[in-house]
Amino acid sequence: MNNFLFSDENLNHELETSNDSDDYWEVLVVDDEEDIHQVTKLVLSGFEFENKSLRFHHAYSAREAMDVLNKQDNISVGLIDVVMESNHAGLDLIKHIRQNIGNHDIRLILRTGQPGEAPEEAVIRDYDINDYKNKTELTAVKLKTLLYSALRSHRDIQTIAKHKAGLERIIDASGSFLSCNSVREFASTILSHVSDVMGLSSSDIFCAAAVNSQNAEADNFRLLAASGEGVEPTTEAIPQNVKQLFMETHNKKLSHQTEFEYVGYFPSQGGSETMLYVSKESALHETDRQLLAFFASNIAMAYDNIRLRETVKESQKELSYILGEAVEKRSKETGSHVKRVANYSQLLAKLYGLSEYHSEIIKLASPLHDIGKISIPDNILNKPGKLDDKEWEIMQTHAKVGYEILHNSSNEILKCGAIIAYHHHEKWDGSGYPQGLEGEQINIVGRITALADVFDALGSDRCYKPAWPLENVISLIQSEKGKHFDPKLVDLFINNLDEFIFIRDSYPD
Repeated sequence: MNNFLFSDENLNHELETSNDSDDYWEVLVVDDEEDIHQVTKLVLSGFEFENKSLRFHHAYSAREAMDVLNKQDNISVGLIDVVMESNHAGLDLIKHIRQNIGNHDIRLILRTGQPGEAPEEAVIRDYDINDYKNKTELTAVKLKTLLYSALRSHRDIQTIAKHKAGLERIIDASGSFLSCNSVREFASTILSHVSDVMGLSSSDIFCAAAVNSQNAEADNFRLLAASGEGVEPTTEAIPQNVKQLFMETHNKKLSHQTEFEYVGYFPSQGGSETMLYVSKESALHETDRQLLAFFASNIAMAYDNIRLRETVKESQKELSYILGEAVEKRSKETGSHVKRVANYSQLLAKLYGLSEYHSEIIKLASPLHDIGKISIPDNILNKPGKLDDKEWEIMQTHAKVGYEILHNSSNEILKCGAIIAYHHHEKWDGSGYPQGLEGEQINIVGRITALADVFDALGSDRCYKPAWPLENVISLIQSEKGKHFDPKLVDLFINNLDEFIFIRDSYPD
């Protein structure tokens, strides 16, 4: 054994105590002398930093150390000798760690009894190490001091890495929030991302998110989501202590945290507040709380944006209905017609295979299909009998007028409404108006609304006719397959007739 190592201090000869916990600082000792391993363990027995003890890994050559590092990626500190199987084996090992493995977190401390083989200034300059010690100067106190410094540095690097990974996951989650189209979808996204942000399995934590008005009663909060309960559950789905914490957080208007729980409070400029509860069986680290605070703040902002989007969407839907109903009232028809056509069109779009989003746009735009009728004189629009050729020519202009009213808008719903207005009187065989388009030249939104409109018009009382019996309506639609209507749409309509009848019965005149 090198008799100069730790020679000027009395050593603590207690053996390394066992620790049942998995929470260790992992230390790799690389030296070709067994005595160095034993003395290092002896001096550092009982050493603790931030309530974590040391666990040693031993290698007696650079090659053995490489094998350990290839299998163990959580080493915090490496104490590395220079001269082992070769005069520069330790330096080769350092290059391998930094360049080949790409591990820049482990703190590397070079210990040498032969400084002439690796001059300090040259090694510090040319190799990515964190300290250089001559074994003759490395006393027990200095070794412990060195470990404190190295572990503190490693801890800080790990904290930064965890924050970085967590923030990247938050940015990822924020992108998901922006793509949500409803509060319901948003709530589901919260649950799927909280565990990701913390780097945990979803089974390891319990999460609940709630919203309330800042001025409302404390128990008036709305539960958006809770682990294991799906989205938008009732408040009965969460434990009483979580309800109580939400109410206390609302009253105090402050985030709250314990060793195992976190409740974030985030008010919005619109007067609402979002609260996020997270708990896990093991203690929450400060990094966990900081990441949850960032994440919950994003939840609050995203919730406000989604609510605003929903409000805008509801406003657009109402305006579409109001405009459509205004036209129908000129024709002495009820506003239920446009609502039925809207829902028929959405259902047909989904059955046809269009996306949920596109189907919703068609639903919001289809009430505008007859907007051009505002240009038709009352004596033609409400004529109880058959129109003459001149009157019919005037009536046909409503399709193009509707298109011209809407098509210059940049609003997606109104642009879709313009196409519907222009195309919903075209026929599959080319005999329709105003352009005489045929087949797939007719935009799918026009083909869908055409079938929805005819089905409802035939089954409703109009100024020029009474409502037809359902079987007569179905018979006509089947006879017009491939003539007036897209054959595929007719098949979808007939095969799902019960769903269309349910919509009809839900919006009576």
